[in-house]
Formats: sequence, structure tokens, C-alpha cells
Amino acid sequence: MSTFNKGIAKAEVTLKWDPSPLGAPDNDLDLIAATYTKDAPHGAPAYLVHFDSRFSPDGTINLNRDSRTGKGFGPDEIMTLELNRLSETYTRVVVGVAIQQGEGRKVFGDVENTAVLVHEGHTELAADDFAEVAQSTAATVAEFLRDETGEWRFHPVLRGFDADPNTFAGLMGS
Repeated sequence: MSTFNKGIAKAEVTLKWDPSPLGAPDNDLDLIAATYTKDAPHGAPAYLVHFDSRFSPDGTINLNRDSRTGKGFGPDEIMTLELNRLSETYTRVVVGVAIQQGEGRKVFGDVENTAVLVHEGHTELAADDFAEVAQSTAATVAEFLRDETGEWRFHPVLRGFDADPNTFAGLMGS
């Protein structure tokens, strides 16, 4: 059956934050994408894309920019998701943000001017400043689901977690 509704073909998620005050440990926030198959749409992801594994096995999800400090102009982290190229095996992609906890516990409320933006081309799908999850150390920010016609749909999902990045990666699809 054909449809006149176009799904999301390619999305971009950007993350920014201000650097730490002089003399304070760096704030290091990380974008993470988790993919799920139609046979296992929740729980442990099929694979992750993050700072230490910047490209999906098939090249459809890429972490194009990774910052460890928040210094510089524009977005500090940029992730591109080419959903239209993702194998039909995958039916769900969840994107989240985790704060590295190496210098003691930090929550979103401790990091100045955090912002995440999800867009497709010039169309903004979601924007958030993490105020609703200010006491969390990690949060999901976007969910992309493949519908019954094979098209990808976006769902904003701001959900806070109190977990280190490794634990969060296993929880974000629950």
C-alpha cells in the first residue's frame, strides 16, 4: 500500500553546553544512539553509537562532532541519523545524553546553558534545555520508530535517569 505521508529520512541531533568555570573540572556531555530490532524493541540495544564508537556498523548513524569540554562555537556534539538507509531489521532508535562522572557526580542542573535540538533539514522537531530533568545525570531526548508502512516517525522523549554513561546505555531503551 502506498502512502502520501513522508516519514523522517534523515535527522540531526545537536547538543551544546557552556564550558566549566575556570579551575573547575570540565563538563563532558555525550550523545548516545541506541538501535533496537523488531524482535527486541526494548532492553539491550543491538548496537550503540557514542564517543568511543562514532559510526554505526552500516554507516547510517554518525557522531560527527564530539566535545569533551563544551568550548568552541556552535553545537558541541552533532549526531546524524540516516534513518532511510537503516536496515529493515531495525525498528527503533533512541537518542540520549549522558554526563561523564569522572570528576564527581554532576547533574544537568550543574551544567550551564545545556540545550539539545532535534531537526530534519530546516524543520525543528524538538528543543529542550534539560530543566525538567535537572537532577538527572543522563536523559533520553528522542525516539524514532519505524511504522507499519516502513516510514520513520519521531517522538520527543525527555526522560531523566540517575546512572553513569555505561549503565544508562543499557537502560535508555527500557
